[in-house]
Amino acid sequence: MSFWDLLSFAAGALRGHRLRAGLSIVGVAVGIAAVVVLTALGEGARGYVTQEFATLGSNLVIVLPGRVETTGAAPFGGVVHDLTLEDFVAISRQAGVRDAAPMVIASETVRFGGRGRSVPVIGTTAELVEVRRLVMGAGQFLPRRSPFEGGSEIVLGLRVARELFGAENPLGKVVRAGDWRFRVVGVLGPRGRSLGFDYDDLVFIPVQTAMRAFNRSSLFRVLVKVNVYQEMDVVKRDLLTLMQGRHRAEDVTVITQDAVISAFGAILNVLTLALVGIASVSLAVAGVGIMNVMLVSVTERRAEVGLLKAVGVEDGQIRLTFLAEAALLSSAGGLTGLGVGVAAVQVLVHLYPTFPASPPAWALVASLSLSLVVGVVFGVWPAHRATRLDPVTALARR
Repeated sequence: MSFWDLLSFAAGALRGHRLRAGLSIVGVAVGIAAVVVLTALGEGARGYVTQEFATLGSNLVIVLPGRVETTGAAPFGGVVHDLTLEDFVAISRQAGVRDAAPMVIASETVRFGGRGRSVPVIGTTAELVEVRRLVMGAGQFLPRRSPFEGGSEIVLGLRVARELFGAENPLGKVVRAGDWRFRVVGVLGPRGRSLGFDYDDLVFIPVQTAMRAFNRSSLFRVLVKVNVYQEMDVVKRDLLTLMQGRHRAEDVTVITQDAVISAFGAILNVLTLALVGIASVSLAVAGVGIMNVMLVSVTERRAEVGLLKAVGVEDGQIRLTFLAEAALLSSAGGLTGLGVGVAAVQVLVHLYPTFPASPPAWALVASLSLSLVVGVVFGVWPAHRATRLDPVTALARR
């Protein structure tokens, strides 16, 4: 019996039991679609994190107050010590540092006329434009001056400016942030969300003013832009040495963009594999369904099997026939599941275009291979049972 004859014979047998075959195909398709969608979500999450950090540039170092033992993950917990403006100045003068920008963050209501909006307020310096690659939509960013001087200037995010001023030009107008008055000197261009901040919904004021207005003694963090990417590790080591000398203790954390991406990538890999493992349970259930279908098929086709054995068909060929049926069921389910999974991912990307979900090639190949393996593995026992039928007994029960 040739390969094509084997497939034709198996397909004909399945067509005789369309409902049972269809339900088995649906079971496999659900498992494969789940695997495809979950791996696409994992890859999308990794791509989103990488994309978000890429907007910072590849040569960013972040200095945070408080010493946290970490291998690259975002630092949480630990004893926090003050990171002062004097520390920022020392960091900005360190060899290998191109630009540095301090950050102080608080939430305050910004008002103009009868309108008001509660927004995050960031105290910083003019260097943030270069460090964060900000683009101005109108006016200018905070003026360049000593970070100790303070000032009464404010830069509005695009959405804040529209909600407070409508079509009116906000430049030169005076707004209130809490009890403080500020003169609008600029409006950011459209930027959207990045690393947890919606830049269209932020305002920026001088760092010294922010520390006084919000009663802060420590900076939230210092963003450092390194001259050359290859010097990242050297600059990180030098910054740690600098701060240890200034504070006489290891009381700051210095992390690099690559370390954060690597840590998030490792976490997302584990989560993706865990979710795929959970989704694969449905494939095992589908495999049991295929086995049940094949066992019923063997029982119903006793006479057919007996006739095949009576005319001299070998046990190996009968076994291959039933294995081929199981493989066809699982392959059809696998292909259907791939189509449904890819379509679901496309719908997700259409609804959320900023989330780069895409099933990796290895997941597609592995899913299809896994569906075939499920069919073959769960088809072995029914196929073996078919070869054990006695032809005389089988024909007698016809």
